[in-house]
Amino acid sequence: MDYIAYLHKDRNSDFGVSFPDFPGCITAGKTLDDAHRMAAEALAFHIAGMIEDGDTIPDPSALDDLATDPARNDAVAFLVHVDPYTDRTVRINITAREKQLERINQLASQSGMTRSAYMVSSALSRSAAQRKRASTAKRTARGKERRAAM
Repeated sequence: MDYIAYLHKDRNSDFGVSFPDFPGCITAGKTLDDAHRMAAEALAFHIAGMIEDGDTIPDPSALDDLATDPARNDAVAFLVHVDPYTDRTVRINITAREKQLERINQLASQSGMTRSAYMVSSALSRSAAQRKRASTAKRTARGKERRAAM
């Protein structure tokens, strides 16, 4: 489903995001890309909590329905896609040294992310980088084999 989000920017602030269909669901990002990414994460997390609590998930509002919404003043409306029934958030338990956790919290804060979001993002980025290095190594090896065969 695609829900409408409002992007707000005040002087000397991050880009804020709110959702007219979900009062109280807000997030922010240092850049537009961060704000967009954080919006999808915040909305998915918010909806997962509503499902867990047995609350009804509202149908997305139409843009025309929000034309006179005062919260839209000085904001840019954009769509955030979320599929609340297939991307369920799962709580996990990890063990880390206190200093490691302090550093993770610091890095997450600097990135404008929650600790959980930062850890997931870091793990997935590392995994993608490792796959890319492995793919590059295979191409390099194939190239050397071809040159040796010539």
